[in-house]
Amino acid sequence: MNDRVMLITGASSGIGAATARAAAREGFKLVLAARSRNKLEALAQELGPENVLTVRCDVTSMDDQQAMVEETMERFGRLDVVFANAGRGGSPGGFSGADVEAWRDMILTNVYGVGLTLQATLPALRASRGHVLLTGSAAGRATIPGSMYSATKWAVSGIGYNLREELRGSGIRVTLIEPGMVATPFFDEPPSHALQDRDIANAVIYAISQPPHVDVNEILVRPTPPPE
Repeated sequence: MNDRVMLITGASSGIGAATARAAAREGFKLVLAARSRNKLEALAQELGPENVLTVRCDVTSMDDQQAMVEETMERFGRLDVVFANAGRGGSPGGFSGADVEAWRDMILTNVYGVGLTLQATLPALRASRGHVLLTGSAAGRATIPGSMYSATKWAVSGIGYNLREELRGSGIRVTLIEPGMVATPFFDEPPSHALQDRDIANAVIYAISQPPHVDVNEILVRPTPPPE
């Protein structure tokens, strides 16, 4: 029986919620975190509340992050997998005219928030010799004119590489999950050939299902181009 515990930030919709469903099917106990608890509670009822802890967490708050981990340890006594998935999209206008407050919120969530999640959860992951997954992006491997969002995902890639070196020899595995365009609430009108959130959830499950001696460093998932 699987007694492992998986924590997912940004779990209320999209990739986070799809991953929660996939992990529940694999028998994981779940900690689901997001800024609002309303959608989380509905998801917990769907998955079986006896094996799910929901936590309101603003990932840009270290107090919230530490409280999330404390609740996890009180409820389940361990933490095996952390999926740092919370993120925000960009705004139009490029470097010439984008909303600078939207920039601030995005950078704090996509970069600083990931760092806080790592710092808050690493003590528990060291104890379990666990697994960290980060939601990067295909946009973090490409040059996109005027995109601060892309720059934040380049930063997430750097966090993943640098974290892996910090943890070398600890037994903790680090995986970057890098989706192309996914049909989630993140996009107003994704193209018809976009990936589905469950496609990315499948990639997460693949990475965490490997034996301990296998460290899947990166999974880049892009949609198949439509026929011409």
